[in-house]
Amino acid sequence: MESAALSIEFQMSLLLFLALAGYLLASRINQSATIGAILVGVLVGPSVLGLITYTDFVASLAHLGAIILLFVIGFEFNIKDIVDPRYGVIALLGVIIPWIGGYFTAVFFGFDFTSAVFIGTALTATSIAITANVLKEIGVLQIPAAKAIIGAAVLDDVLSLLVLAVTTDLVVGGDISVTSVALILAKSFGFIAVAGAVGYFAIRKLIQRMDATPLARKYPEFVFIFAMMVAFLYAMFADLVGLSGIIGAFLAGVAFAGVKLRQSKGVHEGAEYFQIVFASIFFVSLGILADIRALTSDMVVFLAVLTLVAIATKVIGCGLPARAMGMCREDSLIIGFGMAPRGEVAMIVALIGLDSGLIGQSVFVAIVLMSLLTTIVTPIVYRNWFFKGAYCAVE
Repeated sequence: MESAALSIEFQMSLLLFLALAGYLLASRINQSATIGAILVGVLVGPSVLGLITYTDFVASLAHLGAIILLFVIGFEFNIKDIVDPRYGVIALLGVIIPWIGGYFTAVFFGFDFTSAVFIGTALTATSIAITANVLKEIGVLQIPAAKAIIGAAVLDDVLSLLVLAVTTDLVVGGDISVTSVALILAKSFGFIAVAGAVGYFAIRKLIQRMDATPLARKYPEFVFIFAMMVAFLYAMFADLVGLSGIIGAFLAGVAFAGVKLRQSKGVHEGAEYFQIVFASIFFVSLGILADIRALTSDMVVFLAVLTLVAIATKVIGCGLPARAMGMCREDSLIIGFGMAPRGEVAMIVALIGLDSGLIGQSVFVAIVLMSLLTTIVTPIVYRNWFFKGAYCAVE
């Protein structure tokens, strides 16, 4: 019986059961399915009932879900949607201001220099998967604010990686290596440029030619398998250059956007089914990862303040430049709150700091819980404020 409980089949069944429970809970409280899945994860995870832990198997499925989710999101965009110079300004200020806010909040609460620097670094991150899924659920991925969020979040990932490298150099070596910074920038922007160009000018044409072959007529699923292969390859190459794999998957999705197939099964539709299954597991896993029991009483106030600072600095850092560049007040706030979720990205930063011995367990727990809280806030704000009625357009 014990071996059956540890089997892959049982674990998959349990995770999907929890995802379904998340949908039921979301319908009860009239919130996004994302919120429901995360709350169920918190309930059954170490924080409350302790029925399931964040095992390697759960982590692997969650990673898979995030990759497939961003691959599907990519279908809604084209290259022009993510290369607008305005998004670079939003991303840059959306990294600088949160870092400053996080650093000085930690200093105010008496943390040492190393911990304060890592807390500031964790606040620079943006979890594109959370906001993109909520926007997709609501059906507003094509509004200008949504395009700005996705475009800025792609650049935010590069800048957060850069900040992490600078932070590590600073706290370990005591100085900043200009060479390492330049190398990170070259690899990151080089990958985005090359992956985008290859996808748009080569892979799009290749998949259309494949669709016209007798092989595709005989095996309509052939092109879909090829598309999923490309998505995971892009994710792998993104990981190799130090970016998040989900950025690579997103660029792969952009490459397939708008491709018309005559003989083959629809790539978008097929990926959607994968996304429904694995992305729901991803959101459940975020709740499982956050262990509230590890939070000491003297850290509760710090966590509350850090979460407020995390949200406010993204709203200000991303919302103000959006407003200054001609977007209306409501769209600017949509962008600010949309960039607020730290999700798994900040959790990864915290884990790097913990494994390197640069931060303690209490700081790690505070960052993880801050990530969870900021992840929960955005869907609630979107559902109950911005998208409850009509919203404005770009001026």
